[in-house]
Amino acid sequence: MKRPLAVFDIDGTLVDSRASILQAAVEASHALGLPEPEYDRVRQIVGLSLVEGLRVLEPGLNDRDLMRFVEAFKSVFLRMNSDPDFHEPLYDGAMDLLRGLHRDGWRLSLATGQSRRGVARNLAREGWGELFVSSHCAEDGPGKPDPAMLRAAMAAAGADAAATIMIGDTAHDIAMALNAGVRPQGVGWGFHTPEEQIAAGAPHVATDFADLEVALDRFASRAFA
Repeated sequence: MKRPLAVFDIDGTLVDSRASILQAAVEASHALGLPEPEYDRVRQIVGLSLVEGLRVLEPGLNDRDLMRFVEAFKSVFLRMNSDPDFHEPLYDGAMDLLRGLHRDGWRLSLATGQSRRGVARNLAREGWGELFVSSHCAEDGPGKPDPAMLRAAMAAAGADAAATIMIGDTAHDIAMALNAGVRPQGVGWGFHTPEEQIAAGAPHVATDFADLEVALDRFASRAFA
C-alpha cells in the first residue's frame, strides 16, 4: 500500500528559531557596520539559503562584503550553539504530530534553508533520528523556491508528487511546493503571515497543530481515495 510523504520545513514550522535568527542577523550587521535590521525584514528571508537570504537583506553589498556578512552570521550562530544553555524550542504540538504521523505509516522528510550542520543539530534532538526518511538543505543544491530539495525527498522516499505534501511557514515553502507539483500546506505560527502564504498560492494555512493534523488527514484520504 502506498504511503503519503510529508516534507517539513524546520525554522518557523517545527522549531521556534525567531529569536536566534534575529540575533544572528543583528550581530552580523553590527560586525560589518550595517544598519540594524528590523525583525520584519529579517523574517522575510527565512527559508532561503543563507547567501541568498543575506543578499536580499542587504542588496547593496558587493560579493566580497556579502561573504563577510555570511561568515559573520555563521560565527554568531556557532557561538550561540556552543553555549550549553542555548535552546531553540519545538513548537508545542510539533513532536506529538510527528510521532503520530510516523506511527500511522506516513513517510517524513525535512527540507530546509539551514546548513547541513544545522540539520544535523536538529536531527540530534531526542527521537528525531528515527522519524525522518531523509533530510535536504540548501547546501545540497539549489535552495527554496527551487524544487530540487522536494524532488530529492520524493526520490529518497520512493514517493510521487500526488502523494507528497510540503508543510512550511513561508511563501518560499509554498513556491517550492508548487514548483515541484506537490501540495503546499501553510502554517500560521512562523515567519510569514497567513496572508503572505495564501498570496504565494497556499490553499490552506493551519492555525495550530490540531488544524494541521486535520489537513494532513484530509490530504491522505484524497491522495489515496
